[in-house]
Amino acid sequence: MTHRSTLPRAHLLAAALDAAARGWHVHPLLPGGKGSALHGERSCPRTGECAGGHVKWEARATTDPDRIRAAWGAGAFNVGIATGPSGLVVVDLDMPKDKNGKGSSAAPCGATTFLALCERAGQSWPTTYTVRTPSGGRHLYFTTPPGIRLPCTARTVAPNVDTRAWGGNIVAAGSTTPAGAYEVADDGPAVVLPGWLSQRLQTAPKPAAVSAPLLIPGQATRRATAALERETAAVRGTSEGGRNNRLLAGARALGRFVAWGEIRRDVVEEAFQAVGETAGLSVGECRTTIQSALDWSIRTCRPRDAA
Repeated sequence: MTHRSTLPRAHLLAAALDAAARGWHVHPLLPGGKGSALHGERSCPRTGECAGGHVKWEARATTDPDRIRAAWGAGAFNVGIATGPSGLVVVDLDMPKDKNGKGSSAAPCGATTFLALCERAGQSWPTTYTVRTPSGGRHLYFTTPPGIRLPCTARTVAPNVDTRAWGGNIVAAGSTTPAGAYEVADDGPAVVLPGWLSQRLQTAPKPAAVSAPLLIPGQATRRATAALERETAAVRGTSEGGRNNRLLAGARALGRFVAWGEIRRDVVEEAFQAVGETAGLSVGECRTTIQSALDWSIRTCRPRDAA
């Protein structure tokens, strides 16, 4: 039996073409993963589309069937959608995680908090194109209202509720990871972003200051707090081209404190997510880098007494 994370190219090509037929700009993601399969700035060959300088993945995403067939003919790539150029706002309703970044936290899931937002606005749950994620979350797709350019948000609207717009990437239905498949839950058209939600997103607070997650007493030891402030400040001060690598190094440096129980993982993730986005990295790029770095550091760090 073919493993879910190694689906044949034909299946993934069909998923990419289906998304493009809806007018959504797609780009290849790593097979079985969420990160972009396109080259980054540091490895840019400065040829083809990049002959005049590096062109980022968001601008290279396409709806051209010929380009899509050529890209997916080279490998069984997952399908990413560049939400900004696609005229989309995707609401990501995530499942809660415990302090180690795993599932089964007692906190409410994104769907629960989003439903509460709907009820508070006096509106029902919107019916729109929806994708079920491997973790059990939901991606609600909306079209952007005319004349509005929205940024991405990360946990500023409500707990476990993120949004993807300009600068954002979303994994398309038909893609798979080792955790499972992204599957269509509602195949109806993507409707216009509801007015109440559009207004909320336009007035959503900007990513919090790096130290903001540490304002709640008891979440971190003094040395873990100092390490987090030092590493996030380093990310903020890094010039373009090196920010992702610095984010990776910073998150790795904090992983040991998470493993030792000196700081909660979600506090570290939120702080690095905020500073990474403020530095100009995309929501998805930040999240993937931070999770990978923390997983590696927690897995490989020495016991506290031996450090």
